[in-house]
Amino acid sequence: MRFESELKVIRRAVDEIIPLEDMVAKLEKSAQTGTPLRIKFGIDPTGYDVHIGHLVPIRKMRDFQDLGHTGVIIIGDFTAQIGDPTGRDESRPPLTHEEILANSEKYMDQLYTVLKPEQTEVRYQSEWFGAMGMADVLKLMGKFTLAQFMAHDTFRTRFEQGLALGMHEIMYPILQGYDSVAIRSDVELGATEQKFNILCGRDMQRHFGQEQQVAVLSPILTGTDGVSKMSKSLNNYIAVFDPPTEKFGKVMSIPDELILNYFKYAADADEDLLNEVKSELAKGTNPMLLKKRLAREIVGFYHGETAANEAQSAFEQIFSKRELPEDMPEFAVSGEKIRISKLLLDSGLCASGGEAKRLIQGGGVTLDGEKVASPETEVEIADGQVLRAGKRKFLRLRKM
Repeated sequence: MRFESELKVIRRAVDEIIPLEDMVAKLEKSAQTGTPLRIKFGIDPTGYDVHIGHLVPIRKMRDFQDLGHTGVIIIGDFTAQIGDPTGRDESRPPLTHEEILANSEKYMDQLYTVLKPEQTEVRYQSEWFGAMGMADVLKLMGKFTLAQFMAHDTFRTRFEQGLALGMHEIMYPILQGYDSVAIRSDVELGATEQKFNILCGRDMQRHFGQEQQVAVLSPILTGTDGVSKMSKSLNNYIAVFDPPTEKFGKVMSIPDELILNYFKYAADADEDLLNEVKSELAKGTNPMLLKKRLAREIVGFYHGETAANEAQSAFEQIFSKRELPEDMPEFAVSGEKIRISKLLLDSGLCASGGEAKRLIQGGGVTLDGEKVASPETEVEIADGQVLRAGKRKFLRLRKM
């Protein structure tokens, strides 16, 4: 097949390409004209913390960039104001435009840990939707039927269950689809749950007489708990800006059955490495050894080989040799006594009182090796004590 080597890269860590023959045709046209393909990915920056699950399609965009094509990031400053169209995700409330712009800047800083800035184009929906009037919106809506949207699982299920379904939510796929027209997208990347919206983009381009984009769909990465999709709200995520030791430790915590999945989707392993890992798993190699290799791959991608090796050494020092880390931050405490939940919050080991309470009740907080039983426990601080929160966070306390 023509472009076999390119397709091998494009197919890696991808669930579906719709349609494959159009992908080949676009590669052929790009090669003949010398014009890079435009690879679209849209983000609704309702927050600014990016985890490695978000970056599965972004790493695919980087693959396209390495093949010489242009990545186009669409900042959904209109769709983000709609909120979650499924009605299920409370972590995606509608935001103000100013909040969205602030989030998008932080979001892009994290995407650039993967993408090549010189081959990345950042566009805002307000460029084209800001100038539209009601007549233009009605024309867009007229290109689709209600029956098409009721065929979408999430919309149909909510309607059948008698749940609220706002008309503005039905607009979401229409707006996302028009983005493809506005930037003349050749390929749109997204998670498998975005299939309906991305195919709407194909329909929208056809209505506007454009060559239709190809949908390249990636799976949703399972979180470190091995149960639910990776999510900050479920605390089963590995953040892009987690330090190397934190990333390494979180990878080491995944269930054994996720090893191959993470090599494929989080580490973007090639076919040879995947076959090697499959072989090692089949012959009963200690999963701990494979996880260490996986953790080095992931940490090395974001922070470099030296940081990956240092993170492994730190992990082994703490968990294999049962030693405290040599370098740990210090926190000064004043007064005779302090409530342990307040200490966790003030020191930054926990982001909220709720997190501190859950960690203590789960037996995850120790002071000089002794478990703390209750969030209300008051402790007397002695200079040099070590406070530990969870498996990987340590703090040396200093008495003021």
